[in-house]
Amino acid sequence: MYAIIATGGKQYTVKEGDVINVEKLDVNAGETVTFDQVLFVNNGEAKVGDPTVAGASVTASVVDEVKGKKVVVYRFKPKTGYHKKNGHRQIFTQVKIEKINA
Repeated sequence: MYAIIATGGKQYTVKEGDVINVEKLDVNAGETVTFDQVLFVNNGEAKVGDPTVAGASVTASVVDEVKGKKVVVYRFKPKTGYHKKNGHRQIFTQVKIEKINA
């Protein structure tokens, strides 16, 4: 059984027991979070949402907050001696999928 959920402007394919990184949520480690935007569920038969599957939800527990890979932003203008290097690390919330309710 798997489902496709939407959170943080992105879509994720999840199964029970999966650990995924989603955009930062305002939840502490150890708490549970419910994703209501379920776009697709397959439990032997496929249920496609229009835009979401009615009555379906995915329950997950928050594992930790983690940082992603560093992205280097480098600005350069030729012939002027201008260059600037900057870095960014996005913060993600790591969640473990507990139950898919369909």
